[in-house]
Amino acid sequence: MSANSRNNYQAQMLKKKNNIDLETIGEFGLIRLLTEKIKLKHKSSVLGVGDDAAILDMDGKKTVVTTDLLTEGIHFDLVYTPLKHLGYKAVVVNLSDVYSMNAKPTQILVSVAFSAKFTTEMIMELYEGIHLACDIYNVDLIGGDTSSSMTGLTINITAIGTVDEDGIIYRSGAKANDLICVSGDLGGAYMGMQLLEREKKIFTRDSEIQPDLSGYDYVLERQLKPEARKDIIDLLAKNRIKPTSMIDISDGLSSEVLHLCDASDTGCKIFAEKIPIAEETRKAAEEMNLEPVTISINGGEDYELLFTTSTRNFDRLSAVPGISVIGHMTDKSEGKYLIIPDGSSTEISSMGWNSLKR
Repeated sequence: MSANSRNNYQAQMLKKKNNIDLETIGEFGLIRLLTEKIKLKHKSSVLGVGDDAAILDMDGKKTVVTTDLLTEGIHFDLVYTPLKHLGYKAVVVNLSDVYSMNAKPTQILVSVAFSAKFTTEMIMELYEGIHLACDIYNVDLIGGDTSSSMTGLTINITAIGTVDEDGIIYRSGAKANDLICVSGDLGGAYMGMQLLEREKKIFTRDSEIQPDLSGYDYVLERQLKPEARKDIIDLLAKNRIKPTSMIDISDGLSSEVLHLCDASDTGCKIFAEKIPIAEETRKAAEEMNLEPVTISINGGEDYELLFTTSTRNFDRLSAVPGISVIGHMTDKSEGKYLIIPDGSSTEISSMGWNSLKR
């Protein structure tokens, strides 16, 4: 078949949109299928998909770039993870990193590698979630790559954002006595994962038993469809509260607060009774004989924002919904401790997610 004949055949196949064979349409046919609906939203996106590289014009602002890799069997399980949810989540976890720098995300690049078990329809479902996240968070998909894989699915997303130089917030700016604050509530995503894993084990032992996830909507959504906290960034700016340091909670509160302390050369005190935990998370934890405070400290994937700010902002913080003050930074010599309600303390150790741990 000549090149022209092949292109015409691929074009005809693309029009059908149903039961399209990946091997038949090829890599370029798939790229056309996945990118045909992309519309750029920002003037800074000079050129998106269609050339060797995207072109951005940032108008003199600082550019923030982050990337994240999600691998089947390590970061997600397709037994209970819908592909559309996975695509959405893959974008959100990257945008969360951009927001944690106090920046505005504007573009993403998406690279996907998939094995022979994946059909065109499955890949399109994944991209439905990616496109939905782009629409909700107002970012442009400007390029990426696709490849085959020997096993499973791998997704890599690079997110790009902009911020004024004096608006950047690093992990390293905290001082002793700064308040430690967190958005939203913690532990829900971890409990969602535990419930999904429990039902998977039951189903694996006996396929006649259908999963029963009724009543767990909140923790399941926290795991399968998290949201990046753009709203918190906007509220902090509106109330003239500038964090001195900030990080998003992807690997667990214990790991993230240690990152802030190490980068800022400080110690900390976190008060267990101040850590926000949703009632749905408490109930799920107690049902599975888990301690709610423990899972809120060590569970990951909440994608809330953990930040420090001057004590001068305490009154302003009380006017911002969805933010809890959970402790304060100390001198490095005082160590890093979790204060239990009875007044005793335990040293904080990094017990959160570690993708390299076997």
